[in-house]
Amino acid sequence: MHLLATEPGIIADGSAAIDLAQTLGDIIVLASADTEIALLAAAQAQRRAADRAAPTLRLAPVMRLGHNFSVDLYMDVVAKARLVIARLLGGSAYWPYGVERLAETCREHGIPLALLPGDDKPDPELARVSTVPQAACRRLWRYLAEGGPGNADSFLRYAASLIGNAAAWAEPAPLLRAGLYWPGRAMPSLDDIAAAWRGADGGIVPIVFYRALVQSGNTAPVDALARALLSRRLRPLPVFVHSLKDAEAASLLAQAFAAHPPDAILNATGFSVAAAGGSDPLQAGCPVLQVVFAGSDEESWRAGTRGLGPRDLAMNVALPEIDGRILSRAVSFKAPLGRDPETEADLVGYRPVADRIAFVADLARNWARLRRKPPPSGGSRSSSPITPTATAASATGSGSTRRNRRSRSCVR
Repeated sequence: MHLLATEPGIIADGSAAIDLAQTLGDIIVLASADTEIALLAAAQAQRRAADRAAPTLRLAPVMRLGHNFSVDLYMDVVAKARLVIARLLGGSAYWPYGVERLAETCREHGIPLALLPGDDKPDPELARVSTVPQAACRRLWRYLAEGGPGNADSFLRYAASLIGNAAAWAEPAPLLRAGLYWPGRAMPSLDDIAAAWRGADGGIVPIVFYRALVQSGNTAPVDALARALLSRRLRPLPVFVHSLKDAEAASLLAQAFAAHPPDAILNATGFSVAAAGGSDPLQAGCPVLQVVFAGSDEESWRAGTRGLGPRDLAMNVALPEIDGRILSRAVSFKAPLGRDPETEADLVGYRPVADRIAFVADLARNWARLRRKPPPSGGSRSSSPITPTATAASATGSGSTRRNRRSRSCVR
């Protein structure tokens, strides 16, 4: 049988047999989501930096073990572990051979096995196959279902306690469906964020993005946008939401906008609120610029001739246009982040692109300046001859011109 060796920087989909080439570890965690693997890798790096006696961890994406021979090879690593945890999106039906071999190997070697649902619903079938007590399985599941760096750290500490390593752990902490965010800060308040604006006297620019990025610790593009806005003396106000249709999101945004009226908004959520018959919480009397965190990789995007893929186009171009968004650019792409030396996992996550981040930050600054510019004497604000950029100015053009220019700005 032909076997592919893993290569750093290559993302395999599991259709061919591969060897993950991992050495032995105390705890093995298999996950369906690349973002979850990146989150746990970051938590393990911090934990081992503080305590080299902490159990070793191996992380593996289930999608890369789609081939039966890949599963058989990985059982050599599983057989020497002290605890195995697998979080499976879609349950055992989506990885039947893997579940069968995990159960068989762990039973043969007396290794505790926790099979966890990949979503927020219990899975009785996975529970029956698990050998870790159900209370422990539920706690491990809730750590990952809630997400976030704090829960990831407690997940590792609790897992260590299950194999006899003394470690202080906290119960899973629910992550708000909508909340304020600031790089490096846990649950900041509006006052905390305002204090971080010290020295910035430009417009206020909220950055609205999905809660899933906070859950997974995959906030690099948000952090890059916040830094770029600050460097232009703007005042970024990052807010995460589960959905703009949620009452919690609408309430939080209304409070934040009342306290700090925005001059421009950067929106990184997809779809349309109006199309579903809802009220748009981003209507705050200022431009809303659609920012794209692309689900494709940058190399394919640059080499292709069609720009963004169908899913990204639907989420970030076609549907948001219904709500009057102004398309800016794709500012980040999915990318291999290299092999993590601590967990031997090939990490994948969002990688912001510096020049595209700078373009959007400049665009936000220009819109904020335009909005604050007083109208000419005897005229209205709309009669001002100033336009932020050709891309932004296209928002005031005809519908067909606006759509064409928006599409081009995303392709470029």
